[in-house]
Amino acid sequence: MKIMSIVGARPNFMKVAPFVRAIQRYNQSRAAAGQIQHILVHTGQHYDPTMSEVFFHELGIPAPDINLEVGSGTHAYQVGQTMIAFEKVLLEIQPDWVIVIGDVNATAACSLTARKYGIRVAHIEAGLRSFDWTMPEEVNRVVTDRLSNLLFTPDRLADENLRREGVSTVTICCVGNIMIDTLEYERPHASALDINQIISANQLPDQRNSVHLEADRFALLTLHRPANVDAKDRLGPLLETFLTIANIMPIIFPVHPRTRTRLVEFGFWQRLCDHSQLILTRPLGYRDMLRLNMDAKVVLTDSGGLQEECLVLGTHCLTMRENTERPITLTEHSGTNRLVGTEPAVVLAAFHAIQNIPRRVHLPELWDGATAERILTKLIGAACQ
Repeated sequence: MKIMSIVGARPNFMKVAPFVRAIQRYNQSRAAAGQIQHILVHTGQHYDPTMSEVFFHELGIPAPDINLEVGSGTHAYQVGQTMIAFEKVLLEIQPDWVIVIGDVNATAACSLTARKYGIRVAHIEAGLRSFDWTMPEEVNRVVTDRLSNLLFTPDRLADENLRREGVSTVTICCVGNIMIDTLEYERPHASALDINQIISANQLPDQRNSVHLEADRFALLTLHRPANVDAKDRLGPLLETFLTIANIMPIIFPVHPRTRTRLVEFGFWQRLCDHSQLILTRPLGYRDMLRLNMDAKVVLTDSGGLQEECLVLGTHCLTMRENTERPITLTEHSGTNRLVGTEPAVVLAAFHAIQNIPRRVHLPELWDGATAERILTKLIGAACQ
């Protein structure tokens, strides 16, 4: 069997790592003739070393067999260039399966290209829905799920989303969350790290201030979605909110390249640098982020994956969005995540509300670190029933 896996951006790397290991384990127990040939394709959507190469090295992912080097650009540019470049690779290699992950542009582009040539597509992390069509990721999710031959879902809520859309139950496979495979695999490595050494090694040179972190007495912040960072009148009030929180407890802020560009452009950068308890760092590797998440009192984020990690680690999560494609993480489903939007008063009220609530770990069904094995078993059997 010939399997081709597609990665394009940082969230994909953490999810493909356990799948690569599952194939390696499968091949170790079989003669050469019965082994799976695995081809890893990197579309190059994230090409900055801090957003790409460091994850391959840290997570033990082999160097991509093929790099399409698509680079940055508009959504149409990335999708179009990916399809053009991927078509050549697809026709040359002729895989039995194309495996796509998550909801980035590479996911939709490669799914569409593969199906046009009659090559089977499997979608890892299928069925997630925010029901917000202003999010490009929502378009990618729906398109990819409609095209896929097998849909590997992380939870039963995702199954139900697909059934409501008329997807055949034969193609829906609830396998659990592959991101948690990586979290559990990397947890021992992350636990051995020192949180203050992480900050010392990664703090940006723009800042000279320092702070000593203690468990459950600091916040972790990530911010990168265009809706939150590309408009000055949206970003400015958010920053004032963070500065207010930083007066109460230290905030660690690994700054995404896109966000840093906007902070400088809008004239906010120096104000952040000058605050003694807002610690700015370069983008962090997976283990460093996991280690900080383990000890943070609260994570403030507009990311998707961090919502899931907080759930398993028991860390309070305040998601600065109006919706989430990961509702299983929310408090109404026994999770640790609260949707707080971007209104300063709402964010601050939620921050104060969680201060006296202890950590509470929640493990949804099949979030046990064995999702990649289940996916591979289903692929080999080519059925979900």
